[in-house]
Amino acid sequence: MKKICRYLSPLLIAALMLGSLPVAAAPAPADSDLITTQAALKAEHGQADRERIHEILARDDVREQLITQGVDLTEVEARVAALSDAEAAQMAEQLEQLPAGASVIGVLFAVFVILLVTDILGLTNVFPFTR
Repeated sequence: MKKICRYLSPLLIAALMLGSLPVAAAPAPADSDLITTQAALKAEHGQADRERIHEILARDDVREQLITQGVDLTEVEARVAALSDAEAAQMAEQLEQLPAGASVIGVLFAVFVILLVTDILGLTNVFPFTR
């Protein structure tokens, strides 16, 4: 029995020592921070603003006016998707402030201004007269 204890004791000590060492885990990614409630609400609100803009742009009369003005519909969709949350909120707020039954000219003007500003900043290439 003493022989068995003499051999098992060092093995048991080594096993306990190795088991108590910290395991080297992979480092957490830098963007794995906790998401606050405010950030989650802002993201949800930004998505709702984009959906409201898409609803307006999906109307037939709006599409006709955009085509009449020479604006590519796929380009408009891409630009709406590229809007920041603040820009989408501002555009949705402008759309909400329009009176009920108002003409589409205000909406088209807002879309035109946004397209023009992004074109002047060099982010897009829609209007040739901005060069």
